[in-house]
Amino acid sequence: MTKYILGTDIGTTGAKTTVFTVDGAVISNDYAEYNCDYPHPLWVEQDAEMLLAAAVKTIKAAVTKAQIPADSIASIGFSTQRSCALFMDEGDKPLKMISWQDSRTDAILDEIRTMTTEEKFYEVSGLPLGNTWILPKIMWMREHDPSCFAKTARIVQLHDYILKSFGADEYITPETDAGMTGFFDVDCYVWDDDYLKLFDLDRSLLPGVARVSSPIGKISDKMAEETGLPRGLSLYVGIGDVSSASIGAGIIRTGDFLVSMGTGGMLVACTDQPMRDPNAAFLITDHAIHGMWQWEGLQKGSAGCYKWYRDVIATDERDKAASEGKDVYDILTERTRNLPPGANGLLVMPYFASAGTPRWDPYARGCILGLTFAHDKYEIARAFMEGVALEYRDMFESIQRSGISPASVRISGGPAKSDVWNQIQADIYDLPVETLAYPDASVLGAAITAAVGAGIYNSLAEAVDTLVKPGRHFDPDPKNVGKYDEVYAAYVSAYEGLSQGTFKRLGAL
Repeated sequence: MTKYILGTDIGTTGAKTTVFTVDGAVISNDYAEYNCDYPHPLWVEQDAEMLLAAAVKTIKAAVTKAQIPADSIASIGFSTQRSCALFMDEGDKPLKMISWQDSRTDAILDEIRTMTTEEKFYEVSGLPLGNTWILPKIMWMREHDPSCFAKTARIVQLHDYILKSFGADEYITPETDAGMTGFFDVDCYVWDDDYLKLFDLDRSLLPGVARVSSPIGKISDKMAEETGLPRGLSLYVGIGDVSSASIGAGIIRTGDFLVSMGTGGMLVACTDQPMRDPNAAFLITDHAIHGMWQWEGLQKGSAGCYKWYRDVIATDERDKAASEGKDVYDILTERTRNLPPGANGLLVMPYFASAGTPRWDPYARGCILGLTFAHDKYEIARAFMEGVALEYRDMFESIQRSGISPASVRISGGPAKSDVWNQIQADIYDLPVETLAYPDASVLGAAITAAVGAGIYNSLAEAVDTLVKPGRHFDPDPKNVGKYDEVYAAYVSAYEGLSQGTFKRLGAL
């Protein structure tokens, strides 16, 4: 009997499931979009039960579309957004889920700085001190919502909640994700006891930690019935979305680089040593392959900024696409194809959720600069594409100053479907870039992790070498590279000017 492997990615704004053959051919997929909640400016929360329901829906739909018998499904792997703090009650019901995008904890960060130094925090956790991580979220809840915190029996991440809901024996965090807390030793793969004591964190509130692909239980009968998955299907420790994208893009050797664009984005470099960035700009996290590490540059807006453009500015194109059964992004790609580099003098600062790597500025805000009466919405669209790529250029500049240079660059995520955006990236980075035959690398990475757990492949490396295939290649266009050097200089100048008080004053309003 032909066997199939499934991957489910539960991201910030949508869940997707794909059914693959064991040699990587796509049989079917399904996607469900959902929203974030914004109770106050800079606050970002989500309904964890809604995300679970969306995942279940996509699995059921993908299995139904595939028209395969349930007993032909050999495995299902899960990838989820990281650094979301889920506060669970004694009955395993989510009380609150604070998103990784949430930036409410500025005052808490000042409190942390009185307890430890930023240098020590980076040395222990591998993370630049910032409000993305779980530690400041826990401290905020303890101080500002004590009644909810008093009901909290477990503090877990989305991965742990999803797997437990599917039937896992206990809450388990993958090694790749535990580092998102701020109190996990990524060099030694253990909770840091000194930091637990320093921040008065009860170890009993935390999940266990295990390697990716470790067995974690079997699917419950209820979930098997709701999803169409076979009863008794084994479950395996999954993976955070960025780590999953690394696996799904084949970033498994020193010098491999990935630009991953989702609601948020990452620049990922693979290394075989747990080094620290001398500029403390990059996250150091555990790679899915035990004994390897990742340098990660975080972009907090990324393609989410372009989605904002779609929903707020390109409403006519969005409605037209819906009525004609087209993809609105395809329409925008064609409208921007022949526009010049620099979008005729427009510059977008993509700090819609503040600035991540390498600037780590919680006060930074999104901007559209250079507008005149001569500009139209498509030049603005191109400026959004370029602005997202310019923030990645910032990361490339920073990581190369730290002595790490790319041997290859691959691109994953929805924007990789746009040849215009891919060429913009090659020109702005002045590096050859390569897409993937299957662009949703997080979904493929999730499928790979469970396939390895199920013994279909002997190792993650073997599975990657078998299943990950390149797509299209884009070389930088020399006539555009110099122009984008000028645009990048304007980008840096704009940030330096706005960060001297303007961003902070806007935030105060």
